[in-house]
Amino acid sequence: MLSRKIGIDLGTSTMRIFVKGEGVVINERSPIEFERDSPRTLHHLIGMASGRPRLFKPDVIVSVPSAVTSGERRRVTEAAISAGARQVWLIDEPLAAAMGAGLPIGELRASAICEIGAATTEIAVIAHSGTVIERSIRVGGYAIDRAIASRLLISEGDAEEVKIAVGSAMPMDQPLVMHLGSVEISSNQIVEAIEEPIHRIAAAIRDVLEETPADLADDIRDRGIVLSGGGAQLRGLDRYISMRAGIPAKVAEEPQTSVVRGTGMALENFEVLKRNQSYLR
Repeated sequence: MLSRKIGIDLGTSTMRIFVKGEGVVINERSPIEFERDSPRTLHHLIGMASGRPRLFKPDVIVSVPSAVTSGERRRVTEAAISAGARQVWLIDEPLAAAMGAGLPIGELRASAICEIGAATTEIAVIAHSGTVIERSIRVGGYAIDRAIASRLLISEGDAEEVKIAVGSAMPMDQPLVMHLGSVEISSNQIVEAIEEPIHRIAAAIRDVLEETPADLADDIRDRGIVLSGGGAQLRGLDRYISMRAGIPAKVAEEPQTSVVRGTGMALENFEVLKRNQSYLR
């Protein structure tokens, strides 16, 4: 096949592209003027991933939030075709994240994923290569930054730096400490600051588990849930989720790229695409 196969994760804060045979080739901040369904945006990204000269139109798969409307899905599809794609598929972010995290989604036993992005958290129970239950809540890395900024009376940009440097979801016996100007900030201050947004994530996981058919819910209680997305890197979040949601939780390997790696894997698994989304030429 001479046509390139490209997977695109149009995240709120970061754009990532996977090219078959090359891996993740683009991993950069989304520009301020970024629009997910803009032909100009997709034309730029597909051009970067396809290389020059572009002799053959690429096959493209784009991840989208599970809660987007049918109209938004069509606009993304049409934008990708307008940008030069030969064939376009869309895949829901939690399903792509589950694939990228290595979950056995093809089994009849259920697996669970919690994708914590910048603006939203998406939770899904998946079995037999399809989504059984999914929930999207408007809580993510930005909400955690805002909670830190509000508590410490600092900017959201500084709050993100603090989160990365010393942020933790659980108290630490030996707290991490950083200085922001003349102010000393410890990880245990962050624990208090971010309780509300991370509690909402744990509560959403519990809600999804309650809505899951009993036999599949038993699978999740046995297997636990995998955390992916940039927000999953928060120290102690896996232990917090285990304690508050009542199920085992672990962080995916390289959680920030789970979605884009999953789009690349989905391009090699047409059955997953066929079960979850019809494609447009």
